Amino acid sequence: MPTAISRNWPAPAKLNLFLHINGRRADGYHELQTLFQFIDCCDMLDFKVTETPELILHSNMSGVVADSDNLILRAAKSLQQTTGFKGGAEIWLDKRLPMGGGLGGGSSDAATTLVALNTLWHTQLSTEELAIIGLKLGADIPVFIHGFAAFAEGVGERLQAVNPSEPWYLVIAPDAHVSTAEVFQDPLLPRDTPKLAIDTLMSQPWANDCQKLVVSKYPQVAKALGWLLEYAPSRMTGTGACVFGEFTQQQQALAALAKLPSEMQGFVAQGMNISPLITRLNHP
Repeated sequence: MPTAISRNWPAPAKLNLFLHINGRRADGYHELQTLFQFIDCCDMLDFKVTETPELILHSNMSGVVADSDNLILRAAKSLQQTTGFKGGAEIWLDKRLPMGGGLGGGSSDAATTLVALNTLWHTQLSTEELAIIGLKLGADIPVFIHGFAAFAEGVGERLQAVNPSEPWYLVIAPDAHVSTAEVFQDPLLPRDTPKLAIDTLMSQPWANDCQKLVVSKYPQVAKALGWLLEYAPSRMTGTGACVFGEFTQQQQALAALAKLPSEMQGFVAQGMNISPLITRLNHP
C-alpha cells in the first residue's frame, strides 16, 4: 500500500528581537547574544515516506533549487545517515517566507524536515540529538527544533527558554539580498558589545549590532526602517534585510500596513513563544 502524505508541517519565521556581537573567535565564528521569537507566518511542508532511499524535493518557487546543497535535502540525508534508516521521502515545500531576509526560513525548513521525518520514519531521536544534527547544518537550526522562544549565546546554539510578550509585528521585506557572510566579515561590524546577564538584557532597550552597517550599505533597508519608525519601535532582524515594528494590537499593525508605500512588501504576524511546529508535532 502506498504511504499517505503527511501534510501541513509548519516552518515558522523567527525574529531576532535583539542581536549583540560580543567578539570574534579564533575559528572565525562570532560570539553572540540574541533573543529569538517565532512569528505565525510559516513555510509549509508535506512529506511522503518511501521504501527506497531517494530524497525528492518539490517546490512552488523557482528560486528553491532541489540539489544536493539544498538545506532540506541535506537535513533529510543527515537524519538518514545518523539513524541508518533505509527508506527515503518525497517532500513538498510551499515557500511563503521571503528568502534571504533574516527571517530564518531556510533554517526553519531544515528543522521542520528533521522533526517531521524523525516522527514519520520512527527513528526516535531525542530533541537534543536532532539539534546536534541541525547545528552541523546551520547555527539557527537548533532553536527551530527546540521550538521555544530563546535567549541564545555562543554562535546561537546555547539556548535558554524565555517568555517575552507576544506583540503584533509589521514585517517589511526590502528588495535587497543581504549576505550574512559579508556582514560578519566586514571590518566595520561592531564586535565589542559587552556580554550582559539575561535579566539585564531583557529589561533594557533592544538593538541590533548589525543594523547600522547594513543600513549604510543598503538604501532599501534604510528606507524601509525610516518609514516604519514613524509608526512603531522598529529594528532589523538578523543581518537583514527584513525590518519589523512592534504593535500591541493587530489592528494597529494592519492600519500601518495599509499605508505601506507601493514599492515595499510587508505582512502582519504575531509573535509566538511556542513554535507552531511543536503544536503540529503534539497534535498530529
